[in-house]
Amino acid sequence: MNEFPDGKVWLVGAGPGDPELLTRKAERLIGMASVVFHDALVGPGVLDLAAPSARLVHVGKRSGRHSKDQGTIDRLIVEAALAGERVVRLKGGDPAIFGRAAEEIEACRAAGVAVSICPGVTAASAAAANLSTSLTLRGLARKLIFVTAHARAGEALDLDWTTLADQDATLVFYMGKAAATDVSRQLIAAGLPRSTPVALVESASLPEERQFRTRLDLLPIAARTALGHGPALLLIGAALAESAPNVDESMAPDHQVFA
Repeated sequence: MNEFPDGKVWLVGAGPGDPELLTRKAERLIGMASVVFHDALVGPGVLDLAAPSARLVHVGKRSGRHSKDQGTIDRLIVEAALAGERVVRLKGGDPAIFGRAAEEIEACRAAGVAVSICPGVTAASAAAANLSTSLTLRGLARKLIFVTAHARAGEALDLDWTTLADQDATLVFYMGKAAATDVSRQLIAAGLPRSTPVALVESASLPEERQFRTRLDLLPIAARTALGHGPALLLIGAALAESAPNVDESMAPDHQVFA
């Protein structure tokens, strides 16, 4: 069976950035593609796996700096497939986790284009691995909740904070750096203890990765001072305490930090 005939689209997970975290299937599909539409967060080490004859088309999709809107990306993918190309739509992490996969699948199906998904390692898994921690712990962290912290400029996050403030859960906020103050304030207001452990991981799996451990009430300060300009995850919950350093109570900020 030909898994990648002419005129087909594969939505391929590029993983968190490190080419060695690609699946073997992803590597094979990238090498078979005649055109690769890729996000800004897909690193050159991954793109190097494309065939020399393949076209590499940058379609942006980085928070705050989208070079093409979703409708345009959908159209480009469909047009390439209808022209008989073998199309890889290469997405950071896993296409099915905050990857806008549903829109692209719908566009392909509406045009009669065959489309499939190749999963990838999501950034939360890479971050936890490099922190040498588990996102779940028996009897302590029984739930794992992925949340996108991306909101339109000037708008507050519209989330069910009461449900998220669950001491039995590990929360992972994707694209969380800009929303750190709101996340901290809202979770504390909803009842999550101020001392809840937090880990911030920027550019997970890449050579420039940064890690910083703190606690929920100090999260706004940490996000402003400990990170650079790369994409960051906020990991929140008791599971992050296993190897976290103790935080001096005297470092806890005044409530005005969250005002």
